Amino acid sequence: MSTQIVEQGHGEDVTAQKQISGSCEGKGASSPCVPWPIPPPNPKPEVKYTKMFINNEWLDSQSGKTFPTLNPSTEEINAEVSLADKDDVDKAVIAARNALKYSEWRYMDASDRGVLMNKLADKIDENKYYLACLESADSGKPYTHTFFMDTLGISKILRYYAGWTDKIHGKTVPVDGDYLSFTKIQPLGVCGLILPWNMPLLTLAMKLGPALCCGNTVVIKPSELTPLTALFVASLAVEAGFPAGVINVVAGDGETGSLIAEHSDVNMVSFTGTVKVGKLIEQAAGRSNMKKLNLELSGNNPIIILPDTEVDNAVEQSHQAIFMNQGQMCTAGSRTFVHEDIYDEFVTKSVARAKKRVVAPPCELFCEQSAQISEPLLNRVLEFVKNGEKEGAKLLCGGQRHGDKGFFMQPTVFSEVEDHMSIAKEEIFGPVQCIFKFKTIDEVIRRANNTPYGLVAGIFTNDINSAFDVASRLETGTVWINCYNAFATQTPFGGTKLSGKGKEMGKDAIKEFSETKTVTLKIPQIKNQLKVREYSSTKLDQQDTAVENE
Repeated sequence: MSTQIVEQGHGEDVTAQKQISGSCEGKGASSPCVPWPIPPPNPKPEVKYTKMFINNEWLDSQSGKTFPTLNPSTEEINAEVSLADKDDVDKAVIAARNALKYSEWRYMDASDRGVLMNKLADKIDENKYYLACLESADSGKPYTHTFFMDTLGISKILRYYAGWTDKIHGKTVPVDGDYLSFTKIQPLGVCGLILPWNMPLLTLAMKLGPALCCGNTVVIKPSELTPLTALFVASLAVEAGFPAGVINVVAGDGETGSLIAEHSDVNMVSFTGTVKVGKLIEQAAGRSNMKKLNLELSGNNPIIILPDTEVDNAVEQSHQAIFMNQGQMCTAGSRTFVHEDIYDEFVTKSVARAKKRVVAPPCELFCEQSAQISEPLLNRVLEFVKNGEKEGAKLLCGGQRHGDKGFFMQPTVFSEVEDHMSIAKEEIFGPVQCIFKFKTIDEVIRRANNTPYGLVAGIFTNDINSAFDVASRLETGTVWINCYNAFATQTPFGGTKLSGKGKEMGKDAIKEFSETKTVTLKIPQIKNQLKVREYSSTKLDQQDTAVENE
C-alpha cells in the first residue's frame, strides 16, 4: 500500500520532531526519515493472552472454539481467541458473584479499593508501549494515537475513580416522627461491560473505573474485532493484586453479549455500540431480571459554523472532528453546517485539507488515518458514498478504497448535501465529511435537531451570546464551543434521544454503577426524653412556687 506523504511543513509537530535525535527504525520505506519523538512501534507485537480470564485464571472455552482477530492494516491474523459460550459466561458470572459475596473485595476498605485501582493504573503505565502497539495491531488505529491518547486515557480515568472510592457516601434525612433515617450508597453487584471495537481501551476505562470504584465485580465482553488489549489489562489486574473473580473477561461475538444481557445474575449492563444492539439489550434485560442499563449509542452529530468565526480554525477542527479515528467515532462531526456567507471558502479549504491527510499503515510516524476496522464495514462506507452521489451530493475528493492491501479508504468530502439524503440522515461511521449550507440560526438549529440522535454537537463562533444561545437549544448531551472532541475525565458524557441513556465519566458515572439504600431506625427513647424534660420542668415550677410562698 502506498502512503500519501504529508506536504512539506504541514502539521504542527514537524519542526519539533526534526529537532529530536533518535533512530528511524520501524519507519516505512515511503515515509520521510524523521526521528521518532516516542519509542518506535513494533508493528507485530507478541500476543500474550488469547484465553478467557475467569477467577484470575486463563481458561479455554468449554467448547474449545476460537475465532480469529485480524490486523485491519495488513489483513493478517493477529491471533486465535477463545470463543465464550453459555457455559463460559455462566462460569464468569458465578466467579464475579462469589467475589462479591465471599472474597476480601466485599469487606475491603473503600480507600484500599482505590489503592488497587492506582496499582492497576501504574501497571498500565509500565506497559504503555506494548499496549499501544497491541491496540494499533488489533484495531488499526495510528500508533501515535494509541500511544498518546488511548494508553494515557485508561490510566488517567482509573486514577480519577480511584480517588472517588472513599468519597462516596449517603446522607442523614430529617424525617418526621421518632426516627433516624440515613442513606447508604452501595454497589449494584455483578456488572456486564460490553465494549465496542472503535475505542477498546478508553471505553474499557470509562466502564471499569466507576464499576470498581463503587465496589462492583465485572464480566467484560470486548468486541470480537478487538479483544486483545482487554485480555492484557486483565493480566495486569492480577499483578496489581485484585482478588479472584473481581475482574473477568470473556471474548466472543454478539451471541456472547446476548448471554450477558439476558443473565439473571448480572445486575447491570453498560454497553457502547449501535442503536440496534442497544434495543436488543433492553429487550434482553426485560426478559430476565430488569437489570439496570447504561447505553452509549449512535450519533449523527452537527457542527455549526457561524459567519463570524475564524474560518481556518473551524476548517481544521471540523476536519479532525469527522476524520479522527478513520471517522469511526460515535462523536464524529458527521453533519457540518456552514453559513452561506463563508460556505465557498470553507468548502475549498476543507477539500484542500482532506487531500493533505496522510493515509498510511498505523506504525508510520506521519500517519493521520489508517485502516477501517474490517472489509464489510469499509464496503458499507463506500456504499454510502455511492448513494450520496446518486442522491445529488457533490463528491469533491476521495470516495474510493486506498491501496490494495488493508482496509484503507481515501478521505472523502461532499458539498451541496441536503437533509433528505442518506448520507445526511444515517451514521456513516467512516471518513466522509458532509458539508451543508444554511442562512439563519433558527433554520440551522431546526435542521440540526431534526434527527433521532442526540449525542454531541459543535459550534464555532466569536460571539459568546450566539454560542450560548445555540448551545442551549441543541438537543444533545454535550456541546463543544470552538473546539471538538474535548473530552475530560471529570465531565459527564452521554446522549439524549436514541443516542442512549445514562452518563459515563465524571461523578455522574458513579450513580450509574451504584444504588441508594435507605435505612430508618425507630428511636423510642426520644419520647422518654420528652417526658423527662416535661417532668423536670414541672418540678422546677413547683420549687419556684414553694420559694415564692415562703
